Amino acid sequence: MDYDLIIVGSGPAGIFTALELIKLNSKKKMLLIEKGKPVEKRHCPKSEVGYCINCKPSCAITTGFSGAGAFSDGKLSLSYEVGGDLPTLIGEDFAQELIDYTDKIYLEFGADTKIEGIGSGEAIKEIRKNAIKAGLKLVDCPIRHLGTEKAQELYYRIQTTLAENGVDMMFSTECKNIILEDKTCKGVIIDDNGTDRKITADEVVIATGRRGADWLEKLCAEHEIAHKPGTVDIGVRVECRNEIMEKLNEALYESKLIGFPRPWKNKVRTFCQNPGGFVAQENYDNDLAVVNGHSFKDKKSENTNLAILVSHNFTEPFNQPIEYAQKVGELTNMLGAGHILVQRFGDILDGKRTWPHELSKSNVKPTLKDAVAGDITAAMPYRAMTNIIEFIKMLDQVVPGFASTETLLYGPELKFYSNKVKMDESLNTNIKGLHCLGDSSGWTRGLMMASVMGVLMGRKLKENE
Repeated sequence: MDYDLIIVGSGPAGIFTALELIKLNSKKKMLLIEKGKPVEKRHCPKSEVGYCINCKPSCAITTGFSGAGAFSDGKLSLSYEVGGDLPTLIGEDFAQELIDYTDKIYLEFGADTKIEGIGSGEAIKEIRKNAIKAGLKLVDCPIRHLGTEKAQELYYRIQTTLAENGVDMMFSTECKNIILEDKTCKGVIIDDNGTDRKITADEVVIATGRRGADWLEKLCAEHEIAHKPGTVDIGVRVECRNEIMEKLNEALYESKLIGFPRPWKNKVRTFCQNPGGFVAQENYDNDLAVVNGHSFKDKKSENTNLAILVSHNFTEPFNQPIEYAQKVGELTNMLGAGHILVQRFGDILDGKRTWPHELSKSNVKPTLKDAVAGDITAAMPYRAMTNIIEFIKMLDQVVPGFASTETLLYGPELKFYSNKVKMDESLNTNIKGLHCLGDSSGWTRGLMMASVMGVLMGRKLKENE
């Protein structure tokens, strides 16, 4: 074999697998394959030109060492209740133990020692009371905020540590497929300047993140890797003035609220709240433009943005949830001529599109400057849009003014982690020697839980050494 271990994808799950093996003094010869660039070469030209130029072959915001999450806002959720379904596989207590352990590693590499959202004073009691009145659940979750620019520095230190400890890293390299012999994974096939090249290994870990979720789904279908369609989230990113969100921002920094609006009572939640943050565009390989949010440690805007996501769970015979979400995104992109759409909430309620001259007169100035004013409702499915509208009205009871006319909605915000790979507690798939981690596996949602899954994978691989 060329290697003992090949890791495909250098997001948190992949890099913490390698890092934990190093901490355990493993002698494994490791290779990390990454489609994007090393962290120091990841750069988005939008800061210079003022608009997204749809970089090829991949978007620097979503692809490269440390993955997409660290370049959005770099938040570490420190509770097992947030971040996906991994606790149902390994147990809640063990999941929390791993979170605490992984958090210490982040601190070793320079994470901010300050923890947000751990207060228990009157302000939080008032927020919780109003949430209950509105039919919402406030989830307690301490947050360690890295910040977009600080996260890059932290992950650069991790990248350097891996290199210094003998981990081979191949950047700007696409993994095309895995090598299977008698239901055993023997390595991977990469694109080497237009030709297929085989690299063999005893164990293969796939940790390609949300960006690689659709690729992994196709891999599962081709090689009969046991999996099932899971949840896909479709929604919008909402932006309003900091003054509206002031009490919530000061008390919690990031509020995690869950509701089940009538009439369908689908799960709707807030996600990735960025006080003083900036709305951002990300591009996928198929030219799909999606919206996200950034939050810096030092650079601040006058607005707060957060995602409102509607969870979609599909039943037989439908088994293409990622494709479904992509179609919603494509329709929205079509209306925006390839750009992110933005619409005022009041215009949605009035049944009209938003015009650029209306945005120019608004108190809420869009932080995504090249977003196109239009009509999100012309592309968003009726059920999802109704859930979003009703959830915003519920949230207005917790944050008065949130449902104001000038509140901005950007679309599409999509989360691709719908393909859930079936694994046991040791993270083994039904294919010997193959393991699937992180958001692309369907088991995690976010930086910390993906990192935790990597730590667990490292330990399991060490046990079998």
